[in-house]
Amino acid sequence: IDDAFFKRRIAAALARRAALPELAGQQGLRLIHGESDGLPGIICDRYGDTLVLALSSTGAEKWRDAIAAALQKATGCTRIYERSDADLRTLEGLEPRCGWLFGAAPASAPIIEEHGVIMEVDVEGGHKTGFYLDQRDNRRLTRELAFGRRVLNCFCYTGGFSLQALTGGAERVLSIDSSGPALEGARHNLARNPQLSAKRAEWREADVFDELRALHAANEVFDLIILDPPKFAPSPAHAERASRAYKDINLNAFKLLAPGGLLMTYSCS
Repeated sequence: IDDAFFKRRIAAALARRAALPELAGQQGLRLIHGESDGLPGIICDRYGDTLVLALSSTGAEKWRDAIAAALQKATGCTRIYERSDADLRTLEGLEPRCGWLFGAAPASAPIIEEHGVIMEVDVEGGHKTGFYLDQRDNRRLTRELAFGRRVLNCFCYTGGFSLQALTGGAERVLSIDSSGPALEGARHNLARNPQLSAKRAEWREADVFDELRALHAANEVFDLIILDPPKFAPSPAHAERASRAYKDINLNAFKLLAPGGLLMTYSCS
């Protein structure tokens, strides 16, 4: 393992993505995906000219400088932000580390366009590396299914699914999250897309578990419901409790579905 090792592996990872036509022109893209790219403990996402690097293993930590230098040279990006703050680091005896590794903080947050929707990415304070790139195809599917439907988006974060539903012609989109700052980011993203009607969007700060019951009590009905919660089971020790939580939100979502309605439900546990 030396500097040249990381240069080779990173170059190969970029080449794999360059060979996929559907990724051409994507402004938000995962460049390095740990073991999948032969680089355990290393995650790197690209948002325009900004890279976000997350290191979760002792080996990756040792080679931080070499990894950052190889990424910058291979991509030509003007800045790299480190988000090595995942709980997994504690299992390796590592402290969380966040900050700019290369370049200075930009005057404004990085902006990406996904399926025609403009999204702002908070790389410093957002979840994970700032945006859930792995849900890109599912957000597109939401847009394709949303026409004329009453949509409920639970755990909406900064509105990725909500804005795609609006793009697809949803009749109404109710988005729920317990985080006020996340909802403010969602409203900000909606404002960045003047082609979308703010009148068809409602943002509600609430606990999803409680709100699903409250909506049922109020006889609310939806044609398309999206459940994309944070991980309920960070480890096997949490599996039993997590299974109850997943059952709870899915059961209460089913109660809110109109006949023939659709439930899109996800788990990252």
